[in-house]
Amino acid sequence: MNAALRLPATGGFTAPTVDEMHLPPFFELGTFEFGKQMLLILLSVVLIAGFFMWAIRRRALVPSKAQYLGESGYGFVRNHLGRDIIGEKEFRPYVPLLFTFFFFILVNNLFGSVPFVQLPTLSHAGSAYVLAGIAYVTWVFMGIKRHGLGGFMGKMTMPPDVPKALYVFLIPIEFLSNLIIRPVTHALRVFATMFAGHLALMVAASMTAYLVTQGGLLSIVSVGSTVLGIFIYFLEILIQVLQAYIFTLLFAVYVQGALQEGH
Repeated sequence: MNAALRLPATGGFTAPTVDEMHLPPFFELGTFEFGKQMLLILLSVVLIAGFFMWAIRRRALVPSKAQYLGESGYGFVRNHLGRDIIGEKEFRPYVPLLFTFFFFILVNNLFGSVPFVQLPTLSHAGSAYVLAGIAYVTWVFMGIKRHGLGGFMGKMTMPPDVPKALYVFLIPIEFLSNLIIRPVTHALRVFATMFAGHLALMVAASMTAYLVTQGGLLSIVSVGSTVLGIFIYFLEILIQVLQAYIFTLLFAVYVQGALQEGH
């Protein structure tokens, strides 16, 4: 290998670590820490509420561009994630929560692609688990309310058209899968993708910066890492949107399953 393409024996490239992904908190009050992640969560609430309140401020019969955009976003969640999944008769009470989940996750994910902000807040596991916990409590509560505790547990643990002798094995497996693993994977899916995507962008950016500073042929090689970084950036935007959709879609599917009549 050409000597100009080798990394130096000392002072070579050092990839970003997990600790570098999140800045230290701005201030602490006992065990409470307020940092960039929490600031962005609060900012997302202001941005979402502000946009939709501004978009519908006139409620004209012929909508403005802002009103059209706001109504289109609401209609997408209402119709495609509510009515089409949960059902025409059941979906309306869940539209506010579906709407909140989708746009809250969407904006907080997209923060990771905004220059100078560059932090998807759901790359913190705690935020993802809180959202999954809200979803979990909601569909379990509604399932118990609709079918009673015994009926709901039967739906979750006793698949239909299965020989009763197999329930000895299936009930614990279904209980673990539907009531324990499901909420965990619901959170991990969005957390893991945001965490991995953010770290991949950091590695690509730091690699490019390192290669440029080395000069010579390595600065030419940096063109390749720059292209890779741009590709990862746009791929991450796609994933950020998809994860907001998938999280909300799964919540709608869980609600529909909890509400449907017994087998």
